[in-house]
Amino acid sequence: MLKSLHIKNVVLIEQLSLDFSRGLSALTGETGAGKSILLDSLGLALGSRADSSLVRRGSDQSSVTAEFELPADHPANIILKEQEMETSTTIILRRTLASDGRSKAFINDEPVSISLLKSLGETLVDIHGQFETYGLLNPALHRQVLDDYADATNLLSLTKSAYDTWQDKIRRLEQAKAEAEKAAMNEAWLRDSVKDLEALDPQAGEEEELLGLRQKLQNRDTIIQAISFAEEALAGEEGSDARIAQAWKALNKVADKVGEEEIKKILEVLDRASAEIQTAHRQIESLMRDVDSAEHSLETIEDRLYALRALARKHHCQTEDLPALYQDFSAKLKLMDHQDHVIGDLEKEIVKARSAYQVQAEKLHDKRLSVSGKLDKLVNKELAPLKMEKARFQTSIVAQKDETQWGPNGYDAVAFLVTTNDNADPAPLNKIASGGEMARFMLALKVVLAEAATQAATYVFDEIDTGIGGATASAVGERLARLAQQHQVLVVTHSPQVAARADHHWVVSKKDAKTSIIALKGKDRQEEIARMLSGSEITKEARAAAGKLLEVAA
Repeated sequence: MLKSLHIKNVVLIEQLSLDFSRGLSALTGETGAGKSILLDSLGLALGSRADSSLVRRGSDQSSVTAEFELPADHPANIILKEQEMETSTTIILRRTLASDGRSKAFINDEPVSISLLKSLGETLVDIHGQFETYGLLNPALHRQVLDDYADATNLLSLTKSAYDTWQDKIRRLEQAKAEAEKAAMNEAWLRDSVKDLEALDPQAGEEEELLGLRQKLQNRDTIIQAISFAEEALAGEEGSDARIAQAWKALNKVADKVGEEEIKKILEVLDRASAEIQTAHRQIESLMRDVDSAEHSLETIEDRLYALRALARKHHCQTEDLPALYQDFSAKLKLMDHQDHVIGDLEKEIVKARSAYQVQAEKLHDKRLSVSGKLDKLVNKELAPLKMEKARFQTSIVAQKDETQWGPNGYDAVAFLVTTNDNADPAPLNKIASGGEMARFMLALKVVLAEAATQAATYVFDEIDTGIGGATASAVGERLARLAQQHQVLVVTHSPQVAARADHHWVVSKKDAKTSIIALKGKDRQEEIARMLSGSEITKEARAAAGKLLEVAA
């Protein structure tokens, strides 16, 4: 529900604040007083196209702020949630317009794009008049309106789920085919690469091991010389082992003269030293054998390192990555060999998914057909009292054969069509010639939809009663009042019959190039309706007739 509208420096309005309530609100006043400016201002707040001519002369900027009260599950809050903005039961829309044409939009004081403001505005207010892209006059919304009337939420959910599954499998198939095509282009290169890797057979850690061997071989002569010297020093005729043996014999000869216990301790030390030297000697001999019996020559190692590094350069990787590269290439070849099976399976799954989608879309199509007849009948019933006896309303539901037109909401093209006489073919609702007829079609449709709606809305009608009077105007007023029983309705009207039905009545006036608005009650309201009946010279009869209209409306 629209709670308030604050306007500053818009055309003839210097500053104006209006508070709105539920029910039917009427705006009346003489032609040129500025009633349309109020709707222009509301349209700005809702995201309509901005025109710098709306900025009051002498002002740098105009601004409009509209405050709405709405339930937590209102579609506007869904949009805010999708935009990761804070949701609330109160939404404040603000629009500023500079004299140079620059415009800014705000939702709850947070800067937003004009397109987001417009999307949000379309969920809050349905304006009929100058803003023909709003609400039910937008053909793109006809399908949504029909589905809401049909209470098709569950069917829509199932259809969307089936469609998403179908499209997901199509995307997977396209990806598999693209990968297969790319792989096929590289198949010869891939097979040659695997062949080269198999022939070289690189091993994990091989380069590091080869580098170690190469270093040993490069220092082989130095190593052999050092080992030979160590062996001679330990085991030669003048080596440590021989000298220890000589020392042992010499001490043993004089053991009885020096003292056996003292000599025994020394001999034990010499025995241990001799044993350690012999162990070292055996290890030196083993090391010498290893160096002598190396399986790789330095040339062989250099050739192997060169081959590993050359293949790594070819594939733009490190030599230690070659074993993993071989596994990867082998896996790709294996996948290529099975790709035909993968594609075949996906093609079968797509056929099943498409069929499942068609089943759900057909159920949704049948649901739409079943309720469209009821909707058409009820709307047409409303047309005769609105002086449109020959007019007909028809909901067109066409099952589209072109699969590119199918979508998450089914395969139907939905449009509200009308004809104003027996000889005319049905045409889109937003294409009929007469503005007055369009307004009455819209009113009839909205009254029917309102009776089935579960969510309250705000409707705005701009001079819906143009060109009618008497009983027809009374019928329009009656239907606006019916609509206002469940929804908030604002109407700009020249019809006293419509104004008399209002729960709230404002008169718009202009003085000294300034527009003002005053809430009317009691005698003031009767006087305004009398003016609407008789013109500037209000007669006693007009006042009496105005009183009668108010009495009947009450």
